[in-house]
This record gives sequence, C-alpha cells and structure tokens, in this order.
Amino acid sequence: MRFTNQYRRKRVQDASQRARYNARMSNKSARWRVIGSKGCGSAIVEAALVVAEIPYDREEVDYSTPSPARDRLLALNPLGQVPTVVLPDGTVMTESLALVLHLDELAPGVGLVPAVGDPLRPVALRWLTFLIAAVYPTFTYGDEPEKWVGEAAPALRESTHAHRRRLWSQLETIAGSPWFLGATCSALDLYVGVMTRWRPNRPWFAEHAPRLHAIAVALDDDPRLRELWAENLD
Repeated sequence: MRFTNQYRRKRVQDASQRARYNARMSNKSARWRVIGSKGCGSAIVEAALVVAEIPYDREEVDYSTPSPARDRLLALNPLGQVPTVVLPDGTVMTESLALVLHLDELAPGVGLVPAVGDPLRPVALRWLTFLIAAVYPTFTYGDEPEKWVGEAAPALRESTHAHRRRLWSQLETIAGSPWFLGATCSALDLYVGVMTRWRPNRPWFAEHAPRLHAIAVALDDDPRLRELWAENLD
C-alpha cells in the first residue's frame, strides 16, 4: 500500500511538472536553443523540432576548432558534441535519441515514435537504438581514427567504413515502404534522411540500399524540412 501511495503521489507530481512545462512551452518567447554544426547529427534533432512544431533558435559552432562558440558548447557539454540543446527552463540535454524521445513525449500526436501499446513501438525503439549504438560509433572512430590508434589509422578507417556498410545492408532488409515502419512516418525516417548523406553517401544507397534511399529522397521533398536541409546539409 505504501508503494501504491508513493506511486500515486509521484504521478500527481509528474503531471504537475508536465503542466508547468507545457505552460512554458506555450509561451513562444520561451524557445529551445540548439547548438549544432552544419552537416552533423544536430540536423536530426532540428528536424524533429520542426515536425513537432516547437520553436527554437540555432547557434552554429565548429566543435573541432577553438572559438568563443566552442567554449560556450564545452561549458554546457564537456564532450564538445552536437547537438547540445538548452530547454526553455534552462535544462541541458544531449544525445539525439534522448532528445527525440523527449520531443515525442511533448508532442505525442506527431508520431515521432509509435504510441505505447502500438506493436510498432518496440520495433521503432529497437532500430532507433541500433542507429545510435551500432552505426553512429563507426563515425566516432572512423572519422578521426588517428585520434584513437595513431599509425594504424588507415586500417581503422577502412574497417569502420566496411562495418558501416554491413550495418546499413542489415537495415535495408528491415526497412519498409514508403517509410521505415511501413505506412507510418517516424523519427527513424529522420535519422535515415540525414545519415544517408554521410559516408558511404547517397549514390551507394541508391545502388545497394534502395529502400533506405527512397525514404531519404522522400524526406528531401518534405515541404516542412526543405529549408532545414538547405541550411544544414545541402
């Protein structure tokens, strides 16, 4: 009984916190601040913000070069990674998947992730995590291999590129049509739309992963996202 009462109190507290947060979000002057870099994964979170119709301001930073902007980034995120996001209440969030899941809670009707109880939800969560846990690290270690292994850098670069191609080929066998989950457009498609612009690049996907390529091309033409793509990726 004690646990039940505590659980009920917590639910009331959580509901109150959400109500206060939603009240702040309804104030258009209380905007999100996204620190990002052109061509990087920050575009995924920006796309989710656009789809969720949540206003935000963007600060461009070259995370690899010392500058006042990079100093501001490091003060918020010692790893110096993008996206780093400051919520309207001052909370700092990092990690694109955490941000996407938070946005899904704030705007559940948008469908960034299928709702609880939808049989597609565990599928979406699995492959979203796969993209972050399996595919993303190939860029972390393959883009700057000399940072990790010195003279062995060329071998690490090639092995991570080859592994990435295998991972994308696996996802190709899973992807539906016209969207990754079939008829349902989700955050998975936002990841595909951005990440297929990175190595091995769109021509490889057109030849070896046509389903993923079709998803990416469809998102290229999404009128909600054209401006974002033009500013961040084109």
